[in-house]
Parts: sequence; C-alpha cells; structure tokens
Amino acid sequence: MAQMPKILVIDDDPDLVESWRLVLEASSYSVVSAGSSEEGMQKTEREKPDLVLLDVMMPEGTEGFHFVWKLRNHRQAALRQIPIIVVTSIHRTTDIRLHPDQPDAAYEPGEFLPVQGFLDKPVEPSELVKWVGEVISKGWKPS
Repeated sequence: MAQMPKILVIDDDPDLVESWRLVLEASSYSVVSAGSSEEGMQKTEREKPDLVLLDVMMPEGTEGFHFVWKLRNHRQAALRQIPIIVVTSIHRTTDIRLHPDQPDAAYEPGEFLPVQGFLDKPVEPSELVKWVGEVISKGWKPS
C-alpha cells in the first residue's frame, strides 16, 4: 500500500487545525501540525512533509512570511523543495495583496513569495482538498 502524503499545517488556531486535519485525513492525507513558525520549522525538519499549509498572521506578527524565506533558504536542499500553500485571512484585515485574484495585485504565485498557491480564509473543505491534491500531484521543484 502506498504511503499517504504528509501535510504539515502551521496555524495558531487549534480549532481550524483540527477541522483541516479531519478534512485532509478523510481524503487520505496524513496530517501533522504546528502552532507557530518556529514549531513549524522544527516539524518540517523532523517530519519532512510533502506539503505545508501555512498561515501568515500568527502571535509574533507575519511569521508566515518569515517561515517561507527561512525554508526556501534552508541548508538542506530537500527541505527547500517542499511546496507551500499560504492560507490566510490577511486580505480581510490589511491592504496587503498576495495574489492576482485581488483587484490591485500584479503578482502570480511564486513571483512575490516563493509559494505554490494562496487561499483566503475561510476556505471551503473541498477547495482545500483540491488545492492540496493539485500542488502535490505537480511535484513542484524550485526554479
């Protein structure tokens, strides 16, 4: 039997993490979680997930942005290649725009922040599963 793809969810909202865990596990994914970017990096190094679902705004501010750059510059090449989907409510709380679905945006995913996608919270479970499946199936590698 094939091993289930492992998803690391990094978000400081334990209720959201648990709901995503249930949705993803029902879709044959293995899920690990972290409540901060620091814990997320430790779990990334230990668990070597197939994909990271990442919040931007956490207790220390814009921790998600820092996590992306830290992972993309990691000393271990294999970790630098882990795909990331940013799932955030930042568009509802600030004028920051991260993707072209926003009217004033000029960037595609990966041009501004080296990630494979952006989803706005709240995200429908089916949309979350669709994005996770698409990104994992593409076998993303950094350019």
